[in-house]
Amino acid sequence: MRVRFAPSPTGALHIGGARTALYNWLLARGQGAEFVLRIEDTDRERSTPENVEHIFEALHWLELDWDGEPVFQSARQDRHGEVVQRLIDAGYAYRSTAGPQDVQAWKAEHGNERGFRGTDDGEGAVRLRMPDEGGTVVKDVIRGESTFEHRLMDDLVIARADGTPVYHLAVVVDDLDAGITHVVRGADHFSNTPKQMRILEAMGEEPPVYAHVPLLNGTDGKKLSKRHGAASVQELRDRGYLAEAVRNYLALLGWGYDDETTFFTTEELQERFTLERVSRSPAVFDEKKLRWMNGQYLRKLPVEELTRRLETLTGRQGLGEAVAISQDKISTLDEFWPLASFFFDGPKDDPEVRERVLGAPGALEALTAVRDALADLPGPWTVDALDEALRGVAERLGVKPKAVFQPLRVALAGTTVSPGIFESVALLGRDETLTRVEDALALNRPSTIADRG
Repeated sequence: MRVRFAPSPTGALHIGGARTALYNWLLARGQGAEFVLRIEDTDRERSTPENVEHIFEALHWLELDWDGEPVFQSARQDRHGEVVQRLIDAGYAYRSTAGPQDVQAWKAEHGNERGFRGTDDGEGAVRLRMPDEGGTVVKDVIRGESTFEHRLMDDLVIARADGTPVYHLAVVVDDLDAGITHVVRGADHFSNTPKQMRILEAMGEEPPVYAHVPLLNGTDGKKLSKRHGAASVQELRDRGYLAEAVRNYLALLGWGYDDETTFFTTEELQERFTLERVSRSPAVFDEKKLRWMNGQYLRKLPVEELTRRLETLTGRQGLGEAVAISQDKISTLDEFWPLASFFFDGPKDDPEVRERVLGAPGALEALTAVRDALADLPGPWTVDALDEALRGVAERLGVKPKAVFQPLRVALAGTTVSPGIFESVALLGRDETLTRVEDALALNRPSTIADRG
């Protein structure tokens, strides 16, 4: 077996393309086969070096390695030209000056359903002759068997008038020369398959095994796009998703091992993935489900490993203790710093939150009682000791714990969201906690508020 991933470098790697790359990679690694990367860069305007680098970057992040050096389609135009000329010399192809209007006029005369048949003009684009009888049978591992009638197929343009090959010719020749045995690609290429099989037949070659994986839709049933959230691998990376979680989730978009198993290690995916278990129905990309799965992966990481990744992401060091108490509160890496930055940079300055929480009836009284209780609390400040002390404040005031915890949280973090309040106080320590509480009381006393007004 030899498989390939053949993206066009026209921008960031789309999630659908990443899923196709993953399926090919899983097949190759699971069966000891080779995985070839071919860059289909014949669109000279959009195929920029930056876009090629986007593809490499995305595959590296997903940890999908390929065998050998990447193949660039643009470097193979001489070989494509040789095949075109051979097909012309053998009578399978001809040069035609017929343009779109000529094709429409021909069909108006012969029937709109009929495939266009041209004449050899000796110049112009190169067309592959299509027979009028019979049909091409496409056998697809996922979609089953389909027959395409030849009489409905236009004589296929395989090279432009300037000699440059079109996609259908180039992809067939490149797959053939690379020894690709299985072509696994998106369902949007299915209609191209009979055309490419006709080229192969004219060349005297056998077709590979075809498998067209289902398209990806958003949760609204429409084709996946930016309006559904992240649409590219780079966006998922930048939003703090883990590569291993993304691999697991993408594998399940169209494939399943059984009705119960959701989580797979990469090694398990390699062992269990087969084309026969891929559905032909469109799969739904739901970023909420991916976020949930990512959270499960993130919480299973050793604290040391999660700390390493977060220190790389934030460029900050010494995050270990904050990571340990935040791990259960975040679902993506990029949620950590907004949650825990107050440990390192002080409380956020949010007047609206201060006014809403600390300006509420009884809030400053509760915060004053917290200060007094903590000032009297002997060390060491353990989570259990802080739990008992702060709940004791609520009991003495006759209020619900939230009426004590939220003013304290705003005093310490400047927001109403943080890691566990007892863990946060323990991490900040006695001096820093009491300093922040005093500052919040001073800032929000009625006289101070009146002065600010």
